Amino acid sequence: MANFSKSTVPQFSVDVYQNEFLPEGGRDVSAIVTVTSTGGGTTGRQPLTPAAGSAAGVVIMVDCSGSMDYPATKMRGAREATAAAVDTLHDGTSFAVVAGTHLAKEVYPGNGRLAVADARTRAEAKEALRRLSAGGGTAIGTWLRLADRLLSSADHLTIRHGVLLTDGRNEHESPEELRAALDACAGRFTCDARGVGTDWEVKEVTGIASALLGSADIVADPAGLAADFTAMMEQTMGKGVADVTLRLWTPVGVEIAYVKQVAPTVEDLTARRTEAGPRAGDYPTGSWGDESRDYHVSVRVPQAAIGQEMLAARVSLLAPDPLGGDPRPLSQGLVRAVWTDDLAMSTSINPQVAHYTGQAELADVIQQGLDARKSGDHDGATAKLGRAVQLAAASGNADTAKLLSKVVDVVDAATGTVRLKAKVAEADEMTLETRSTKTVRVKR
Repeated sequence: MANFSKSTVPQFSVDVYQNEFLPEGGRDVSAIVTVTSTGGGTTGRQPLTPAAGSAAGVVIMVDCSGSMDYPATKMRGAREATAAAVDTLHDGTSFAVVAGTHLAKEVYPGNGRLAVADARTRAEAKEALRRLSAGGGTAIGTWLRLADRLLSSADHLTIRHGVLLTDGRNEHESPEELRAALDACAGRFTCDARGVGTDWEVKEVTGIASALLGSADIVADPAGLAADFTAMMEQTMGKGVADVTLRLWTPVGVEIAYVKQVAPTVEDLTARRTEAGPRAGDYPTGSWGDESRDYHVSVRVPQAAIGQEMLAARVSLLAPDPLGGDPRPLSQGLVRAVWTDDLAMSTSINPQVAHYTGQAELADVIQQGLDARKSGDHDGATAKLGRAVQLAAASGNADTAKLLSKVVDVVDAATGTVRLKAKVAEADEMTLETRSTKTVRVKR
């Protein structure tokens, strides 16, 4: 096994929170699995190099379609933001910049390859950015495919990451073409996506980030792009291991209801399972640095008699072997089921499970409420967004509560009594929709 530097490869731990007790006839078992990695990535301006055990490659995709000139601050903000991101790259990081229109064009370094970040290449890249201009259409799938080719050109990379900025709708390719590009790139690199201004489609941008296990956000004012890109790149530079999978093994007779990431955002991983041997399946989690994430695992076990107990599931974290062998185990946790006739024990809801069930519902009702509002269903929108206000208040999700208050007038948060605002700024509505899946951690 390769000798990885401890300073760049996270150490993983898994903690399981559940009420394992079931009543007679009970079959549904839920658990929150908290995965924590520590000691990963790098700090400050320390170099991230192949010798350190974690070689990173980044491709920045900048929308250069004609709409980026309206207003001109968007194109200027995009150039400045990309320059700031380039400045944040650690020495030794492989990188490239792509200009995206209805075509994808290499801006720097060119010739189908990646540059290696140092003082000279950063300066050259920023000089190339000054020549970026707006013109043409938008075909995001072509940008992603070029990013994939560039990242694949360097076979030593362990961290492959994209950053995508767009200001408009993907009008020059079909939804099927974009989906095919996402399917082709999924599992090959992660990608953060940003929408600037208010003329882009939220579901397109969040769909890109979701498919490629990255983050999505809105930057309504182009002046905020540089700070956002710098923060994104700092997070990317902190990643120490890629392609971590959550493996779920279940005994005979156990059915998997779902597997969801529930913090820091809600992301349903159920359909992304790949089989990994008898009664085992892998769920992708992407790249990790110093961070903690929570996953909600729900399984259905066979009925059993009072006093019996069983292992309902085993959750393991695995990372690829750098030498191409079997995946390396990082940590694991166990989900149990115990049948009891003690009513208090079997009806108690674990606080972590209850909290994240509410956070998942919060994300759902925000989307449903905004969709109802757009379709003119004011009663449906009021009911769903009122429920969202109630859930946000109960869980202490202050950020989401603040975003909701820009779309509805809150009469009583505790009961979810609200009135739809007559006028809502487009940026406020898009911000709520884009950030609807962001959750707050349970207070332990």
